[in-house]
Amino acid sequence: MRIAQVSTLYERVPPVAYGGTERVVSWLTEELVARGHELTLFASGDSLTRAELVPVCPRSLRDIEDTADPQAFHVAMLEQVVQRSGEFDIVHFHTDYASFPFGRRVRCPHLTTLHWRLDIPGLDTLYREFADMPLVSISDAQRAPLPDLAWQCTIYHGLPPGLLSFHPAPSDYLAFVGRIAPAKRPDTAIEIARRARARIEIAAKIDNGDRAYYERDIAPLMKQPHVCYRGELDDWHKNDFVGRARALLFPVDWPEPFGLVLAEALACGTPVIAFGRGSVPEIIDDGVTGFIVNTIDEAVEAVGKIDTIDRSRCRAAFEKRFTVARMAD
Repeated sequence: MRIAQVSTLYERVPPVAYGGTERVVSWLTEELVARGHELTLFASGDSLTRAELVPVCPRSLRDIEDTADPQAFHVAMLEQVVQRSGEFDIVHFHTDYASFPFGRRVRCPHLTTLHWRLDIPGLDTLYREFADMPLVSISDAQRAPLPDLAWQCTIYHGLPPGLLSFHPAPSDYLAFVGRIAPAKRPDTAIEIARRARARIEIAAKIDNGDRAYYERDIAPLMKQPHVCYRGELDDWHKNDFVGRARALLFPVDWPEPFGLVLAEALACGTPVIAFGRGSVPEIIDDGVTGFIVNTIDEAVEAVGKIDTIDRSRCRAAFEKRFTVARMAD
């Protein structure tokens, strides 16, 4: 098939460090190329791919977010997709609702995988206006606010099986991976570790929009002796960082649509202690690949029994449910 993949432009494809959507687009694109399909990737110019790359902007918008309008680049890209749509058998958008007005002009079948939350006020009005748009969800929980849209399927994210390796023997620290943002609750992760008398190491991105939150609420917590901030990590360093952790802490305070780091932890054999919000109950099997909790006290209790989780079962769950081959299928 002749397939167009349309990525967001905030990070390159694949990202150097943090970046969930663009990372998934890369894995899917490269897997489809390996299967013999003709792929065209609309992405930033610094992207790396075996597909035909259409470089919409010279480099990822993260590098120029303070000096440029990111939506201008996305609108220009989506118009390019429309103009070239006669060349493709299908167009796969990863730009959430930004593609909808353009999708009605595309001259071939198309679908949109939604990567973000749907419970924000105002989205219901927009999505109902475009209720004919065929959609893919990344978890069943993601659909809950708007269950009556043109959902085609739920497809969980999948990783290349060799990207992250199984670590049977962990070190003594707990890990937090993600963004330093209120919804991700790094402060809660730090508090869980403190009460559990455990070390916590944090590998996280600080967006410019979250800089004030970090300076006000998180930076002082980083000075505690049980906390170590590692900055952002690429895949090579993440493999060791996540794989050697006793557990991944995931105390999210929002309806997480998927949580890619959950699948990454399972790939390493690392169990997860997560608040049961959003997609978490679909990804983590309570008592088997980690513990699903509702409070800090429950999370602290889970730390105390985390060594009862068989790390090989975590890796087995990844291989069964969260590989790129399964996603591409």
